[in-house]
Amino acid sequence: MDMRQVEGLRAELAGFVADVFASVPRRDQRSKGDCYLRGLMLDGRRKSIQPMAERLPDGNEQNLQQFVNQSPWDPVPVRRRIAERMVPLIGPDAWAVDDVSFPKDGKMSVAVAHQYCGALGKQANCQVAVSVHAVTDTASCPLNWRLFLPKQWAEDAGRRARTGVPKDVGHREKWRLALDALDELAGWGLVPPVVVADAGYGQNADFRAALTERGTAYVVGVRGDVAVQPHDAVPAAPPWSGNGRKPQPRYRQPPVAVAELAADAGPAAFREVTWREGSRGPMTSRFLAVRVRPAGVRARRLAQAAAVARHGRWDGVLPEVWLLAEWPDGEDEPTRFWLSDLPDDTPIADLVRLAKIRWRIEHDYRELKHGLGLDHFEGRSWNGWHHHTTLVTAAHAFLTEQRLAPKAGTPDSPFTRSSTPSRTC
Repeated sequence: MDMRQVEGLRAELAGFVADVFASVPRRDQRSKGDCYLRGLMLDGRRKSIQPMAERLPDGNEQNLQQFVNQSPWDPVPVRRRIAERMVPLIGPDAWAVDDVSFPKDGKMSVAVAHQYCGALGKQANCQVAVSVHAVTDTASCPLNWRLFLPKQWAEDAGRRARTGVPKDVGHREKWRLALDALDELAGWGLVPPVVVADAGYGQNADFRAALTERGTAYVVGVRGDVAVQPHDAVPAAPPWSGNGRKPQPRYRQPPVAVAELAADAGPAAFREVTWREGSRGPMTSRFLAVRVRPAGVRARRLAQAAAVARHGRWDGVLPEVWLLAEWPDGEDEPTRFWLSDLPDDTPIADLVRLAKIRWRIEHDYRELKHGLGLDHFEGRSWNGWHHHTTLVTAAHAFLTEQRLAPKAGTPDSPFTRSSTPSRTC
């Protein structure tokens, strides 16, 4: 957006800031928040504090530095108010869990470590954050964030002190951080219609079980080596000899990998499904949806623990879920797989649409990073990172509200743009 467009929205932005930043106690701090949001939305290659301050007529680098890096305002109530505004506005079909990486130089930026960096597609020096987004095929918005603290940071008192990592924050796996973010949102009275995630989360049996325990439906990606039993498999116990403990019921046939099960069904079992309209036409592929029972040691132990807690006994029966498999034209075998605990009468078209809706996350990340400077933060502190991320989320939410407003569809609106990505998802 150019300066004229930003200035044309000053009244709307002032109302947005007054509501979203109402928890920030001082008027001058809220004014700095307004200024920072305008800096994020204004055209410019870098959205770090110095160049933003130089572009804004009322920009003051020292004031903005203090507001973002040193000021003690709490970003959590701000994120809460953003989420409370955006969930009913968007009317999400799902909440998407994902993580995003920020390549970094040096070792002193908070939570930076040599780890897998999705932005570069390899191991590199970076920060990683877990995010939860409300999504539909036409709009989306981040609702919550968690900064991943690697193990070496959890044990490094010097770097923790220099960057202001709170004493009660330690290393937690990304899937646990995702659950923490969902639990915090639930504490705000916001619950997802269904959670979607890629195989980085869906592969984890503990993550799936935790969602089930919370009563949250899911559609999550898995690798082809996930082991399952067919839905009609029945556990059995051998006759008891009368000596020792009674044999426990179990499945007598070995489990099969989902890739093998889908391939054995054959191409004729897959049907063509269109899940949305892309920029180059309908998004269509071939899918198979069958009922299966996730197996494997960890899945079995979690199912047993849940059954004992619920019924006081374990009958050996593994819970039944959907397996969704995709076999695109031109491929020699199925290529992608998902598990879902949606009801057994769920249409395959709904399963496919939800499995594919994660493309909105990539749309969000592109806009958050390239348009609003999510990864341009140059500070090193814990508070600074969370302040900047919350402010970027606020800018994204404001722009999303403007796009969804009736006037946003007019030809001269700065928010009239295509939200449909390429056919890569």
